Amino acid sequence: MNSLSSDARLPLYHRLRDQLAEQIANNRWRPGEAIPTEAALSAEYCLSTGTVRKAIDMLVNDNILERQQGRGTFIRRPQFQSSLFRFFRFQTPAGERQIPQSRILSIEPLTAPAAVAEMLGLPVGSPVIRLVRLRLLDERPVLAEEIWLPRIQFHALLDIDLSQQGPLLYPIYEEFCGQVVAYAEETLTAEAIDDVHARLLQIEPGSPVVVIERLARNYAGQPLEWRRSRGHASHFRYSVEIR
Repeated sequence: MNSLSSDARLPLYHRLRDQLAEQIANNRWRPGEAIPTEAALSAEYCLSTGTVRKAIDMLVNDNILERQQGRGTFIRRPQFQSSLFRFFRFQTPAGERQIPQSRILSIEPLTAPAAVAEMLGLPVGSPVIRLVRLRLLDERPVLAEEIWLPRIQFHALLDIDLSQQGPLLYPIYEEFCGQVVAYAEETLTAEAIDDVHARLLQIEPGSPVVVIERLARNYAGQPLEWRRSRGHASHFRYSVEIR
């Protein structure tokens, strides 16, 4: 029998929701894998099936689980591959969509500055990893990214050649570190670029750039990654459908 360990002041279904989310984050079940049935979870936690169903409903509403008719309830695997195209349009002269290449410029262990520690929920000075990456089109830089990770969870990245692992980081996090990004929050701002990032993007200091700040979390809501991506304003687009 399993017991619930979260705040006893919360309703049982909410405590079960938190417990299941934490177990998903700790890889008890993998993305794409089915969780036990409501009856099995009821027996495991000595709770009614109604309580279990409410907990699962919360996880479905949070996009952590998804129900598949006639098959069961599965861990949802987020799709981040097209996220860049929400704000930036990368196209050939003929108008075809292009996927930027990825080039890792540096990866190094550091201690967390105050701003990084705050975003990742760590004490100031905690061990972190800083990764600098360029995204390029036809060998010309279009995005400069600064990525911060808690070193305890991601130390394995320091021992591999990231340039040989493909352009997407989240599959690398999962394969080598066992860390799955479940969802992310993004903030969009604009600024005049500083000298350092101007050199990376090969533009004049003070040029306008769009900044996307992303805080990525695991299934339990714990911060896994904080990144700031700076891109040429000429590539920026914003599109929304209002009904």
